[in-house]
Amino acid sequence: MHRFIALLFALVLAVPAQAGKLRVVATTTDLAAVASQVGGDHIKVTALSLPTQDPHFVDAKPSLLLELSRADALVVQGLQLEVGWLPTLQTGARNKHIQLGSAGYIDCSQWVELLQIPAGSVSREMGDIHPGGNPHYTFDPYAMIRVAAGLGQRLGQLDPENAMVYAVNAGQFEADLRRELPAWEQRLAALKGAPVVEFHRSWPYLERWLGFEIVVDIEPKPGIPPNPAHVAHVLGVVEQLGAGIILQEVYYPPNTARLIADKSAAELVILPGGTNFGGGQSYIGHIEAVVTALEAGMSK
Repeated sequence: MHRFIALLFALVLAVPAQAGKLRVVATTTDLAAVASQVGGDHIKVTALSLPTQDPHFVDAKPSLLLELSRADALVVQGLQLEVGWLPTLQTGARNKHIQLGSAGYIDCSQWVELLQIPAGSVSREMGDIHPGGNPHYTFDPYAMIRVAAGLGQRLGQLDPENAMVYAVNAGQFEADLRRELPAWEQRLAALKGAPVVEFHRSWPYLERWLGFEIVVDIEPKPGIPPNPAHVAHVLGVVEQLGAGIILQEVYYPPNTARLIADKSAAELVILPGGTNFGGGQSYIGHIEAVVTALEAGMSK
């Protein structure tokens, strides 16, 4: 028995579970899911935020600091989405590989055709405006195809021995996604040109993909709660234009949006904020959940 245990211990030491794997930390679950598919068995991926958390406001917990301190790469959504919490963690991690400008710092917004880039100077009086453009591009599968390709290239630079594997996996991600796109677009074809209300400015990339038209925001300015006068304005727009859907992520309080839905013919559709990466959901599974929720809202 002792000899068997000694042999087993020797085998465990000879083949460590994570030997040679790149440690990749992503700020959001969507990016973690894409990175995981591109990296395959050659990387270990951790997400800093949860799908139920607003990625603008993530608690800088010690457990997140530990993950960053050991990371070979940090994958960020960028455009100041994480500016309120990530820099503190980067400084505390004391890891040169994940700092801005390092090879391991990967800003995925560089591969996206960005929307809502403000003209002129930006001030806090304008609300939570992102100077570089709207950061919620992960809701557009076409944008994520480009992100996957970019991640494949950057992971290949960090790990040249497996560069071909990353490139092939990124290509497979694109093929898998493109196989689903026609059915998704067919199921939501009735949304094309339809007037839609949004709570926060989270949906311009989804709007670009599906062709609906966002006609009014429930927040008068991004990140600013609506007052009664603005709620009345939104109700007027809904009634005037016949908006049938109100879009909101799960992590925002639903009270105001539900009030507007109750006082109009619009249907409140609460969408998942991100991929349930910790539960094993893929990016394709996440978009399928988004499409299913939208389809259900259209049918009511």
